[in-house]
Amino acid sequence: MTDLYSRHRQVLPDWLALYYDEPIEITHGEGRHVWDSAGNKYLDFFGGILTTMTAHALPEVTKALGEQAGRIIHSSTLYLNRPMVELAERIAQLSGIPDARVFFTTSGTEANDTALLLATAYRRSNTILAMRNSYHGRSFSTVGITGNRSWSPTSLSPLQTLYVHGGVRTRGPFAELDDRAFIAACVADLKDILGHTRPPAALIAEPVQGVGGFTSPPDGLYAAFREVLKEHGILWIADEVQTGWGRTGEHFWGWQAHAQGGPPDIVTFAKGIGNGTSVGGVIARAEIMNCLDANSISTFGGTQVTMAAGLANLAYLLEHDLQGNARRVGGMLIERLRTVAAQLPGVREVRGRGLMIGVELVRPGTDEADPRSASAVLETAREGGLLIGKGGGHNTSALRIAPPLSLTVAEAEEGAAILERALRSAY
Repeated sequence: MTDLYSRHRQVLPDWLALYYDEPIEITHGEGRHVWDSAGNKYLDFFGGILTTMTAHALPEVTKALGEQAGRIIHSSTLYLNRPMVELAERIAQLSGIPDARVFFTTSGTEANDTALLLATAYRRSNTILAMRNSYHGRSFSTVGITGNRSWSPTSLSPLQTLYVHGGVRTRGPFAELDDRAFIAACVADLKDILGHTRPPAALIAEPVQGVGGFTSPPDGLYAAFREVLKEHGILWIADEVQTGWGRTGEHFWGWQAHAQGGPPDIVTFAKGIGNGTSVGGVIARAEIMNCLDANSISTFGGTQVTMAAGLANLAYLLEHDLQGNARRVGGMLIERLRTVAAQLPGVREVRGRGLMIGVELVRPGTDEADPRSASAVLETAREGGLLIGKGGGHNTSALRIAPPLSLTVAEAEEGAAILERALRSAY
């Protein structure tokens, strides 16, 4: 592995982050487990950054991929594409957006980039409202609306971005308020911003902030925002790249926790729908999607082989009620981790919904982020046979837990036990 790491450093960017003091090469997987090149087996609680949504090497998906690859892999959007139409039909129906249109991309970054293009063209404004602590991708436009310093390498942007309070419930100036007062204060903040600027094109928001450490506002915040936005004709973009497809357990889409007033104007998605293949996309009302007055195509978005994977994966997810499994097993896992956290002075909070769980670490006796201990727990968990992720706002001090949605109760218990030992070793 040292040789591969050396080769990696020679030809890839320094800013391309790798986990672990001694990075690992994952060579294969099955179900909720993966193996590295040294033969070590791991329980996977991160799923390729929430991307392996159902399971590794899911037979239904690998079969669909193979069969489609044997016919044709790619032709571009210049030709009719049956798998793309079929998946778009299913997604449009599931979206809750009336008269929905779907455009496929290859990633969440590209999906959000497209949503910004649509919103700014439709509204003829380059001003965007975004949430503090947010993350929306790594393209030039999406880092410009990312409210997380660790993931936004430049202040240059084609957009004017205004950041709104509300994405983090337990930190910031409104943290001590109850839910009702918290929402009211965030709405007042939004109204104040709108009183000082020309009308923005859209508010883009993750229902649960992914890279930000799986933080979320009280249910109903974005519904309250929506009422204000409607008064000004401002669009609502729900970034469902990490929250979509039932991961939160309670709902199929994260925005449904804020459903009063109807669905968003635009929804972006990616990650889990392809179960590891490169599928992203945008859902919008027809009048918004069709507002562009120039030609456009996508060379690789919606390619046949990834659409076949998406169709098979979505069918499996729905037929096996993985949303319900995320709710049941995720709820049990959250309570198990909260029991552990109550005994450890360095665990500030265990939060999340379904199989999207954050464990925030702080220096004992303080409210200060503890990124060093977060890194140590990540290392110790790997040594114990568990892969997890990291995230967070001011400092990367939140552990991110997001296993495939087919996780069993026994696997959840096993992972929780490994994580408990890792946390106890740090505190």
